[in-house]
Amino acid sequence: MGSLLTFGRAGQLVMTGDMHGHVRNFEKLQRFCALEKNPGRFVILHELIHAEPESAGGPDFSIDLLVRAAAWKCAFPDNVFFLQSNHELSQLVGHEITKGGRCVLADFEEGVRVRYGKAALEVLGAVHEYIGSLSLAARTANGLFLAHSIPDSWSVDTFDLSVLNRCPTSVDCAPGGPAYMLVWGRFQTPEAVERFAQRVGAEVILVGHTPQEMGYERVGRMLILASDHAHGVFVPLDLSRRYTPEEVEAAIRKFVSVE
Repeated sequence: MGSLLTFGRAGQLVMTGDMHGHVRNFEKLQRFCALEKNPGRFVILHELIHAEPESAGGPDFSIDLLVRAAAWKCAFPDNVFFLQSNHELSQLVGHEITKGGRCVLADFEEGVRVRYGKAALEVLGAVHEYIGSLSLAARTANGLFLAHSIPDSWSVDTFDLSVLNRCPTSVDCAPGGPAYMLVWGRFQTPEAVERFAQRVGAEVILVGHTPQEMGYERVGRMLILASDHAHGVFVPLDLSRRYTPEEVEAAIRKFVSVE
C-alpha cells in the first residue's frame, strides 16, 4: 500500500540498522537468515551505501554491498526488503553530504567509476532507479513500526502520515517534505517517540540512522540499531506474538555472535 510495507502474523522478521557497505556483517546476516532453508523468515535492509573509504581520499566501494544485496533480493524476492534512508535519498536527489571533510556522494560515484569503468553511468542510473523504488516504512500486525528514522521531536505531531499511503513525490523528498523529514529525523525524546507511536499505532518502533558505538540504544518505545561496525547488531522477531520495548531489546543479537 503506497510507500508502506506490511507484514502479517506469521514467520520471523529480521530488522537491521545502517550497514554502510559493511560486507562482513552482511555475510553474517545471510548466514543467520539462511533463507534457502527458512521461507518464513523476512529481512529488512536500509542505508547500505556510503562507507568510509579504506584509505584517506580513496573511493567508496559500498556499491559492492548494494549489488550483493540486490542479488539476494533477486534470489529471495518474497523475503528480502529495503527501506528508504537519508543517504540513499541524498544520492538520488544529489544532496551532497559532507563527513569528516569528504564529499560522500562524490566518493561513492568515484567507487562506481573504478568498479565499472565505461558502464559507470549505466550502473549509477540503475542505483537511482532502485533508490526511487524504496518504501519509507514497514508495519507489522503485531505492533511494530520500522523505518530508517522518525521525524524530529518538534515535528512528530504535525508530520504528514499520508506520505506512507502514496509514492513519494519530488516535493515529499525535498527538504521540509515528509519523506525527507522521516529519513533525516534525529534527537527524539521518549515523549516524542510515545506521541509518534500513538499516531502510527505502534507498540515498538525500530530504526537506524543515529550512530551507535555499542550497537543500539533504546529511547522509550524506540530501538535504534547500528549494523555497520564490529559492535553492530540486528534483531530477529517472531511475528506471531506482541512485544514490549524491553522484550525487543532482549532479542537483539550482535553480529559477532554469528559464525
